[in-house]
Amino acid sequence: MLGNVLEINDNRVTVKLTIDINSQPNLVNLHVVFEDSTKKIVGEVTKVTQQELYTNIVGEIENGVFISGGSARPSFKSQVRIITLEELELIFGTQTLNDGYTNFGTSNVYANYKINVSINEFFSNHFAIIGNSGAGKSCTVSSILQKLFRNKNVPVNSNVFFFDAYGEYTNAFTTLHEENNLLNYKCYTTNPAEEKALLKIPIWLLDVDDLALLLDVDNPAQLQIIEKTLKLVPILTGASENTIKRKNDIIARAVQDILLSGAGSVKIHDQVIAVLTKFNTPSLNLETEIVQPGYTRTLKQCLFVDKTGKMQDMEVVVEFIREYIIDEEISIPDEELNKFYNLQDLELANEFALISEGILKSDKVFDYANVISVRLHTLASGENARYFTYNQYVTKDQFINTLLTDEKTGGKCQMVNFNINYVDDRIAKVITKIISRMLFWKSSITVPRGSNSFHIIVEEAHRYVQHDRDVELLGYNIFERITKEGRKYGCFLALITQRPSELSDTCISQCSNFIAFRTLHPKDLNYIKEMVPNVTNEIVLQLKNLKPGNCIAFGSAFKVPTLLCIDMPNPRPLSNNVDLATIWYTKNNETLQSNALPDSNDVNVIMSQQMSASGGNRFLNYADEPVKEVDSTAVVNNTLPPPPTQSSQSAVQNFAQQQQSQTIVSTTNQSPQVAANPIA
Repeated sequence: MLGNVLEINDNRVTVKLTIDINSQPNLVNLHVVFEDSTKKIVGEVTKVTQQELYTNIVGEIENGVFISGGSARPSFKSQVRIITLEELELIFGTQTLNDGYTNFGTSNVYANYKINVSINEFFSNHFAIIGNSGAGKSCTVSSILQKLFRNKNVPVNSNVFFFDAYGEYTNAFTTLHEENNLLNYKCYTTNPAEEKALLKIPIWLLDVDDLALLLDVDNPAQLQIIEKTLKLVPILTGASENTIKRKNDIIARAVQDILLSGAGSVKIHDQVIAVLTKFNTPSLNLETEIVQPGYTRTLKQCLFVDKTGKMQDMEVVVEFIREYIIDEEISIPDEELNKFYNLQDLELANEFALISEGILKSDKVFDYANVISVRLHTLASGENARYFTYNQYVTKDQFINTLLTDEKTGGKCQMVNFNINYVDDRIAKVITKIISRMLFWKSSITVPRGSNSFHIIVEEAHRYVQHDRDVELLGYNIFERITKEGRKYGCFLALITQRPSELSDTCISQCSNFIAFRTLHPKDLNYIKEMVPNVTNEIVLQLKNLKPGNCIAFGSAFKVPTLLCIDMPNPRPLSNNVDLATIWYTKNNETLQSNALPDSNDVNVIMSQQMSASGGNRFLNYADEPVKEVDSTAVVNNTLPPPPTQSSQSAVQNFAQQQQSQTIVSTTNQSPQVAANPIA
């Protein structure tokens, strides 16, 4: 026994120690069992003094099953002991990697204890990976997915989509097909230099909401203009007899509105000329002939304004234009509508929509409506147009299938990466939302429901998954909708961020699992404490002191908050720091090899290599010639010591191994290998 229960205060239990704590290694974070004749209560050690041990209740073992939560309390007669291996497996899972499980890493508390996680419990929910820059988030994502795809049961039907803010992940997954020919990885990029892999989204697949995001709409009245634009564009770009009749009707109604506007003749003349110059058909244009008794003139001639400022043929023009207006709207079959249009066609339709909305008659309409026209023109004529230029017509279904098909092998792609590093944040955010909407739409119409899944992983999520004005403008935010509704359809969101406090509150609150790395910002720590479930003050304090690669995992896939070390992925993503020690010191574009960082991590080996390269007591600089040898008798304190001998290195290593073996011992014959003491 460790001792006797001294105090029970809500979820905290204090134990008066009856052992010599000085002979024991550190017990903090270990699990203890409070056992009596009726129940087993499990607690986690949070603090140890010379006389007392403090624990938080984390759950109860009942009928061979661990039930997480702190509802049960131990009695004062309970025996207090270190948890056994069999009991530990009820909490953290078995050491055998069974079907339906994947390995995440090893425990930081129990030596070499593998943390195997249920695939359903983790991946069938939204999750977040949070932590400071350099803490190990990208490596964690790569490691988890590499292990998942290297399992004996390969997830060939999975669909994982990365929105890669820095182009890091391609290096980690390019060998996927080589390792297993059933698996394929595909990367789209926003880098204009890589035309074959350039991300291109068909503009005709964008609906009102997508275009509102793309054009940065900020007024709900502008949505009506976009909606009208989308209705007009397949008609104005069509060529069938019915579409031309419908086009004539649309043009004629716009011209009639101008003719009957009551404006001056000169203004009417100019506006009609402008409309018919840009919008016309073979049967209705400025050169269309108007036949009157005794003469025939073109429409342009009939618009002539005389010296008195009057348009003498106004009535003739009005009657002529009315001939093209159709009282009953023509029903145009879908096959006659031009669904294959480009940004220029959309821009043309938008201009016509503005005219039909009365932009020529109202300054108020002009103020909010012309903004859309300007932004659309900027997009159509700018560099970002390349991302919305598609060379062949595809439906939304076909486009998604194209994303998931490998061009080389013709096989299915399980992982698709969108490298959005080469566009500004606004366009990157819009692209992320547009594709995410498509995937959510696809999952929502799949029959039977939930028979297919899409995992959307957003790197640097605080830049894209925010509480912005989408809700006020469109009535929803696509990421918030995915987190609230996507689970039942099989559409899941993964958020990777270093600033959780900048994320949408709704999105983070709907995440069921969290992997938290070192976090230092007080605002982020407080946000995690307030917004994330199952977070205690102890966890928040631990987050500030975690080493890179070490994390705390908690949520529905973990019965208790779990300290673990994530295994390094192989190959790694390109997320490492810049090696200034190499790139700063170059000569003729070649690295000075004598000053390059050694491959070894052993400090003695590094010192030995540096000493060997510098000639023992010689300090090198990076000019053309080395500095002359320092007089060791004059500057004794500034000379480097000689490298340690092999025997001294071995002695240091042996001592470290002895120290480690003394702290990692077994509590009982059935107990796990823990950093604890042999307590009866």
